[in-house]
Amino acid sequence: MVSQVIDKINAEQLEGREVPPFRVGDTVCVHVRIREGEKERIQNFTGTVIARDGAGSNETFTVRRISHGVGVERVFPVYSPHLAQIEVEREGKVKRAKLYFLRSLTGRKARMKIRSRR
Repeated sequence: MVSQVIDKINAEQLEGREVPPFRVGDTVCVHVRIREGEKERIQNFTGTVIARDGAGSNETFTVRRISHGVGVERVFPVYSPHLAQIEVEREGKVKRAKLYFLRSLTGRKARMKIRSRR
C-alpha cells in the first residue's frame, strides 16, 4: 500500500521531464537556474560526468571540471527543477561505472577517449 503511494508520487515528479541520454565519461554542459534576489539567471557548468547514483526521482550525477587549476565537482539531481537543460557535448569511452580516479590525474592523463557514435 505505502509503496504504491510512493511509486505514484515518483511517477508524477518524473512526468514531463526530458533528460537526454548520457553516461559516465560524457562531457556535459549543465544549465543551472541561479536565483539572486528577485532576478533569475542561467549559469553553465561544463565538465565530465564521473558518477551516476540512485534511481527514479532520487537519481543524481556528479560533474567534475578544472577551474583555475583546482578541481571542482558538483552533484546535480537529474530531475531537479533548478536544471534548465543538460547538453551532451562529447561522449566518452570508459570502462568504469565511477571515474573517481580522475581526481588524482591532471592534464593529458585526465582526457577521455571519444566514443564513436552508432
